[in-house]
Amino acid sequence: MALRQIRTEGDSVLTKVCKPVTKMTPRLQELIDDMLETMYDAYGVGLAAPQVGVLRRICVIDVDGEHPYVFINPEILEQEGEQTGGEGCLSIPGKVGTVTRPQRVKVRALDRNMEEFELEAEDLLARACCHEFDHLEGHLYREIAEGPLRDAEEEEEEETGEGTEAAE
Repeated sequence: MALRQIRTEGDSVLTKVCKPVTKMTPRLQELIDDMLETMYDAYGVGLAAPQVGVLRRICVIDVDGEHPYVFINPEILEQEGEQTGGEGCLSIPGKVGTVTRPQRVKVRALDRNMEEFELEAEDLLARACCHEFDHLEGHLYREIAEGPLRDAEEEEEEETGEGTEAAE
């Protein structure tokens, strides 16, 4: 396994639609392992193949640090409700934006063994699925963010109450 360079906003690979995976290869297995390692190293909860420069319909998600999901050729079958909250992206480092996503999604994908599965995701997992699947279509969350992006460090300080003395 190896860390891969995360592509950042402005890199044209992030604006391209990814190609479906038709068969699993040792090279794609290595890509999946590298994506997981890269995501964990960057303290992310999701990473899509175009974010490491590969135009394939693959993404990895782990919202709790213990249950990684691999999604190959994912599609959203159903969505319900909505949630609005802060969202960041490893390809737009240091920024966060307010985004409205479905509260619940039902998805179908292939796992790393090319076996089909369905998953009903809620809350952060639903948000992460929508976010990562958008990457596979060449979209960044900035396109649907409500208002301008904010500095992530300032946002974190406000949430934890730190730094309020300096602001007073």
